[in-house]
Amino acid sequence: MPHDGQQMTQTPILADLLGLTEAALPEVEALFASARENLRQRVTVAGKVSAGALEEHQFSAHALAWLATYVESLRQMRAWGARVEAAGQFGEMEALLLQIGFGEYLNQIAGGIPMSQGEVARLPDLWLGPWVPSEAAAALMARGNTQAARARLVELMRDNHGRATFGVTGLDEELEMIRDQFRRYADEQVIPHAHDWHLKDELIPMEVIGQLAEMGVFGLTIPEEFGGFGLSKASMVVVSEELSRGYIGVGSLGTRTEIAAELILCGGTPEQKAQWLPKLASGEILPTAVFTEPNTGSDLGSLRTRAVKVGDDWEVTGNKTWITHAARTHVMTLLARTDPDTTDYRGLSMFLAEKTPGTDEHPFPTPGMTGGEIEVLGYRGMKEYEIGFDGFKVKGANLLGGVEGQGFKQLMQTFESARIQTAARAVGVAQSALETGMQYATDRKQFGKALIEFPRVAGKLAMMAVEIMVARQLTYFSAWQKDHDKRCDLEAGMAKLLGARVAWAAADNALQIHGGNGFALEYRISRILCDARILNIFEGAAEIQAQVIARRLLD
Repeated sequence: MPHDGQQMTQTPILADLLGLTEAALPEVEALFASARENLRQRVTVAGKVSAGALEEHQFSAHALAWLATYVESLRQMRAWGARVEAAGQFGEMEALLLQIGFGEYLNQIAGGIPMSQGEVARLPDLWLGPWVPSEAAAALMARGNTQAARARLVELMRDNHGRATFGVTGLDEELEMIRDQFRRYADEQVIPHAHDWHLKDELIPMEVIGQLAEMGVFGLTIPEEFGGFGLSKASMVVVSEELSRGYIGVGSLGTRTEIAAELILCGGTPEQKAQWLPKLASGEILPTAVFTEPNTGSDLGSLRTRAVKVGDDWEVTGNKTWITHAARTHVMTLLARTDPDTTDYRGLSMFLAEKTPGTDEHPFPTPGMTGGEIEVLGYRGMKEYEIGFDGFKVKGANLLGGVEGQGFKQLMQTFESARIQTAARAVGVAQSALETGMQYATDRKQFGKALIEFPRVAGKLAMMAVEIMVARQLTYFSAWQKDHDKRCDLEAGMAKLLGARVAWAAADNALQIHGGNGFALEYRISRILCDARILNIFEGAAEIQAQVIARRLLD
C-alpha cells in the first residue's frame, strides 16, 4: 500500500485505504440494522413473521436481501484487504480493487442497488431517509471509483501476463496450487474445445470425464474412508471456479457428484455410504439429481411423482423435468412422494435410483423410464431432459436413510453446498467473460487504436474485475463457514445471488465490447452469455433466493 507523497501523485489510490474502509463499514451495518427493523415491524403478526405480510412487502423484503448482501460483500472485501496486507501482498492492483469496490457499492447503497435490469432497491423502499455518509464513506464514494482508478486498474491487468485471476485472492498455498493445476487443465483441455461442444450441442466427451476422475475431482471432498481425498469445500470452490472458467458444463460435472455425495453422507445408512461413496469418488458411477417437475419449479413441496411400496421394493410413477446429465448417468437422487395422503414436503422421500446409462440413440434404456432432450440456449455439455416414470422399479435398500418422509429434509441439508458451488461456477463464468472481453479489446483496433484504450471499454473491464473479486471473496467466505461447521445458508445464498448477477453483467458487457461480432455464433462470447444466463435461475431463482435470504434475516 503506497503511503509516500510521490507514489500517491502517480496512482489514484486513496491514502489510508484500509482505515477508510474499516471506518465506513459500521455506517452501512447500521443502515442495514435499521432497514431490517423497519421491515420486521411491518411483517410481524402476533410475534411471528407472517407469510402473507412478507409477500405483501415482497419488494422491500428483497431490497433488504440485496442490502444485506452488499454489506456482507463489503465486510468480506475489507477482510480480504487486511489479510493480503498482513501477508505482504497488498499491492497497487489489490488496493484499486478494494477502493473501486467500496466506492461503487457505497454509492449504490446510497442511490439504489440493481436487483435486476429494471428493478432498483432504494433506501426509501426500506423506510429509510437519505443517508448522510461520514467523512470516510464520503471520501470513498467521491474518489473511490473514478475513471483514473479504473484506467490504472486495467493498465495493471494488461501487465498481468495473462493470469486467470486478476489480483491476489488471499487463499493459502495449497489452494493456489490446486487452482494452478486446474487452470492449466482448463486452458489446455477445455477452452480449445468448449465452443465446438456448445455449437454442436454435444455431451462433454467421456475422455474429459475420465481425466477429471484421474485428477480426483469427483472425490475431492468425500472423506478418505470412502475413497475420497477429504479436502475442504474451499478446494471444491476453487476447482469449480477454474473448470467453469473453461466451460460451465465441465465445471458442473463435479458439482453433480458433490451434491449426491453430500446427500448420502448426511442422510444415508452406513451400508449406503459404503456402497455408493467409493464409486462416486472414483468416477465409476455418475449421478444426476431428479427433483423438479413440470409446473412446480421452486415449489418442491408440491411434487406429485409418487413411489408406491411393492413388496420390499418401490415403483415410481410421474414426470420430472430439467434433469441435468440424465441420459448417461448411473444413479438418480430421486425425490418422490411416498405418503399419498400428504400434499406438502412432509410426504416426500429420497431414493438412490439405479439406471442404465443411455446412448445418443437410446438415452433411456431402463424399463419404466422414458425421456427426451430439452433444447436449451446454453449450459449444453451435459444436456437437459424431461423424464417420465411408469412403474419404474427402485430397490427397497435404496431408500435414502431407510426411513420414509425424510426426503425434503435431506435435500435441504445440501442447499448450502449447492449454492456455494453455483456461486463458484458463476465466478468462473464471469472470469471467462472478462478474459474473453479483454483479449478482444486488446486485439481489436478501431479509429487507429485498440478498443481497450477507450475509457468506456476499459471501464467495463475494470468493473468486471472488481465485481468478480467481490463475488469471489463472498463465495470463499461461505465455503470457509461451511468448512468450519458454521451455519452458512445465509452467506451461501448471498454468494449465489450476487455471483449470478455478476456473471450475467460480465458476459453482457464482454459481448458489448465485441460489438456485432459478439452476436455471431462463431465467437465464444455468444456461448458465455448463454451459459451465464442460467445462473440466475437454477439452484434457486434470484427472486426465490432473495425471499429465502430475507426470511432468514427476519428470523
